Amino acid sequence: MENSFNQNRVYGWGKLAQLYFPNISQKSATGQLLKWIRVSDKLMHDLEEAGWHPGLKYLTPRQRDYIVGHLGEP
Repeated sequence: MENSFNQNRVYGWGKLAQLYFPNISQKSATGQLLKWIRVSDKLMHDLEEAGWHPGLKYLTPRQRDYIVGHLGEP
């Protein structure tokens, strides 16, 4: 089976957060994922360069790849 992260698709912020934190609510998961992202200046810089900012509901494949590259696959 092909890993879903190899597909070139847009992810909702909440959907990606739920993959990392499947046992908590989506709202809590999105907050926790944002905390993890903010710990890394490099990741924040890469995401901002790719057009991301807090509050966006969707991630481009490139933005998602930056997150997965820094945090590992969920």
